[in-house]
Amino acid sequence: MSKYDNMVINSIKSLGLDMINKASSGHPGIVLGFAPTLYALYKDHLNFIPTNPKWINRDRVVLSCGHGSALLYSVLYHAGFDLDIEDLKAFRQIHSETPGHPEYRVTPGVDVSTGPLGQGVAMAVGMALSERYLENIVKKVTNESKLIDYYTYCLCGDGDLMEGISYEALSFASTQNLNKLILLYDHNEVSLDSSTIDTFDEDIEIRFEALNFDIIRVKNGNNYDDISSAIKDAKKSNRPSIIIIDTTIGKDSLNEGTNLVHGKPLSMEDLKNVKEKLKITTEPFELNSNNISYMQNYINNRMQKVYKPWQSIYNQIKDSNNPILNELINLLEKNEFVIDFDDTKFKISDEYNEELRESNHKIMNFISPKSLFFLGGSADLSSSCKTSLDKSSIQTSKNPLGKNIYFGVREHAMGGILNGLALSNLKVFGSTFLSFSDYLKPAMRLSALMNLPVTYIFTHDSIYVGEDGPTHEPVEQLAMLRSIPNFLTFRPADINEILGSWEYILKNNMPSALVISKEKRNKCKNTNAKFVKYGAYMIRKEKYHLDGIIIATGSEVETALNIAKNLYLEDGLDLRVVSMPCMELFLSQNPIYEEQLLPKDIPTFVIEASSTLIWNRFATKEEYIFGIDKFGLSGNKEEVCKYFKFTEKDISLKIKEYLQKDDIVSLN
Repeated sequence: MSKYDNMVINSIKSLGLDMINKASSGHPGIVLGFAPTLYALYKDHLNFIPTNPKWINRDRVVLSCGHGSALLYSVLYHAGFDLDIEDLKAFRQIHSETPGHPEYRVTPGVDVSTGPLGQGVAMAVGMALSERYLENIVKKVTNESKLIDYYTYCLCGDGDLMEGISYEALSFASTQNLNKLILLYDHNEVSLDSSTIDTFDEDIEIRFEALNFDIIRVKNGNNYDDISSAIKDAKKSNRPSIIIIDTTIGKDSLNEGTNLVHGKPLSMEDLKNVKEKLKITTEPFELNSNNISYMQNYINNRMQKVYKPWQSIYNQIKDSNNPILNELINLLEKNEFVIDFDDTKFKISDEYNEELRESNHKIMNFISPKSLFFLGGSADLSSSCKTSLDKSSIQTSKNPLGKNIYFGVREHAMGGILNGLALSNLKVFGSTFLSFSDYLKPAMRLSALMNLPVTYIFTHDSIYVGEDGPTHEPVEQLAMLRSIPNFLTFRPADINEILGSWEYILKNNMPSALVISKEKRNKCKNTNAKFVKYGAYMIRKEKYHLDGIIIATGSEVETALNIAKNLYLEDGLDLRVVSMPCMELFLSQNPIYEEQLLPKDIPTFVIEASSTLIWNRFATKEEYIFGIDKFGLSGNKEEVCKYFKFTEKDISLKIKEYLQKDDIVSLN
């Protein structure tokens, strides 16, 4: 290591500490312990262009240990990204470009939002998987092009590897042999509460040996040369790699090597002590311009040799006007996902009656041939969820262009991997049972936070799955899904509404859940794919006088129609029925539309085989909501519904009773 390398590393450390000190908040331990690793990565190996941070062939960096954001921002500044000292002074302040944990689309040079430990590891696996998929599309078309050819580096700590999601994701990465995935493990043996000897004493090398990773050890995490050499070796591997770097948390601090330096700023005394050891004599946020120039000039010279040949390939591809590669470039550069989807081209028999999961399967296979960039899989439930793409194969290391991804029984990892795939703007989906959506919540939250076009397909959506018992009967999950900001939850009533849901999903870049029943259903009268985009619409209009309104979703729409029909014929009660396939879309409409559809002075009921918690927004009274607020039980569907008084007859009698109690006058 030259004296210049040492000076830049110390400058990176000092700036990171200044940010934390000014914010009175942050994690100085990782800044002092892991700076040589990030410096070696960015200076010597990472392919990136600071002035073009979205270059499509850049290497990806995932700071899974997102609490180390001050270190990352300091490195980005030294490397030449579009950050200035005022941005760094605003660390952890509202609306700044340097938030407390890295945020996608906020800070130049940040490829993904991280913070929940372990999620970054799973997303890095997804990013490496997307690289392989896109690379092989290019190879198939051009036979030799290096248009897409990058590494994914995941910076992780002890906490990341303690979280179960990381093991799930890395097991998947091993099975897929993602050799362009490189983990840089900050092995400091300290977590927030204590030394890891109390919580995490397994032999990491043996674990990763079992995973068939290439294992490289750097015993001195302060040795920049050894770290750089290890990264060089990892890039040559034909397997995914982990570089275990033995570091000292808070190196040179008075509390180095302890949890006391993990999650709070250094004292003024300690800050002075560290800066003296680093030989930093300048005022806070004052940097030696020679250090900045040294690092940036080195990177620019290195990247000249990388970028010029790539630019030549890029220009040749653009000039060739190949439709597949142009579509790929537009997808990566402009996030343009183009698909010819028209629900009117999907023919539905008048005698249609089938399980909705089977209808969804047919629609997905209607979509799949239209785009190479529509793919996904299941957590070992594709045969039950009916989400396989029949004309495509299973994606493996030997068959990298398969569009069916077998995630195995790994819901936690599946969600994170899908986010990683979507960060390359792929239109991806993952499926499992609705009751297991809880396993995916952290990943869904990050999908929404980053606004990634991931579609989560959840089948077996209610107590109707009876025989499997309460563990498989979702109750509170729909309320959970609808509570996530910037997230759409579709629960279609029939094949028409499934078509409408997919049309919206494919033409809008938002995360969503598609909740599908395994029940057989007819095509409901008056459902319309084109109206799904409004979130709710009328499917039965009152004939003479509006006595009440029933809102329903999913399978219960057919129930609501039958109830309205029978109450009219038998009691003269004239009811409107509203299907609400997507509450979030409906709430985004003009208030005038809501008033027209759901007049406030009309008794309004809700029927949904799920938690009643969120329906008070629409129902006139709490008792007007017919749902399920208890765990289910094992038995056939009819017995379970009868037990919960959730049959058509039970609900119909209650609605009649409530309307008559409210002095609704019969027309008969």
